[in-house]
Amino acid sequence: MISLQGGAAFAKTLFPAVGPLGTTTLRVSLAALLLMVIFRPDLRKLSRADWLTVLPYGASLGLMNLCFYAGVERLPLGLAVTFEFVGPLLLALFSSRRPLDFVWVLLAGVGIAMITPHGGLHGGASGPLDWVGAGYALTAGAFWVVYILAGGAVGRRLPGVAGVVPGMLIAALMTLPLGLWQGGSRLFAPHVLGLGLGVAILSSALPYTLEMRALRAIPARIMGILLSLEPAIAALSGLLFLHERLSVTQWLALLCVVAASAGISLTGKPTEHAVPEPAN
Repeated sequence: MISLQGGAAFAKTLFPAVGPLGTTTLRVSLAALLLMVIFRPDLRKLSRADWLTVLPYGASLGLMNLCFYAGVERLPLGLAVTFEFVGPLLLALFSSRRPLDFVWVLLAGVGIAMITPHGGLHGGASGPLDWVGAGYALTAGAFWVVYILAGGAVGRRLPGVAGVVPGMLIAALMTLPLGLWQGGSRLFAPHVLGLGLGVAILSSALPYTLEMRALRAIPARIMGILLSLEPAIAALSGLLFLHERLSVTQWLALLCVVAASAGISLTGKPTEHAVPEPAN
């Protein structure tokens, strides 16, 4: 999570050069190339049915990243991740349907309500909440839900990384036209490519590898509880690397969402899997 959110903060520094769409293209495309080099999959072995299974996974991955970076452009990192978390929280609610889980979702709702009237921040300056940015982050959360469901189908059909690499390639192809439209030839400037490679490593290659190792070592429920800390880590990354300060009310709101996510992971069904990182 530190790597993922540090990478997101790092990515935000690329926005002035190539915009959020260009940054998404760099991250996803370079991550796809890294995964191709590391795992060397034989894509010719995939059947038409395999590709049809991978297609919604890759499409949701690309759209999720596009929406998330578009939200991060307008909101502090911690608030963007908090809004994004609404998607998997609702998915956990509908998957479990235990009475106590409604309490956790209500707590998350209180947190979101606390954020809304007190406004978002832009580099430490308070102001009214950017509803467009919030909408992008919530949409990213919706695509996160699709990513989780589609990723489960891919995992059942193609074990290991066999489905991840083609999914990332699909995401890269989906984001490439938009990135070229916004970033243009600036995408290929050496210093921009270097920064993009750093984002790809921090936001994809390293956290993906660590997450796979973690899932083999600890129960899925514990993994889910740990992942609940992500909004707080995102806020700290925004503070340390981007000087984005949140008000006391916004920190309390963020902690409500963290507690709700941890609560659902703790009290959910024993068979439920941990929510995977959204790779953004």
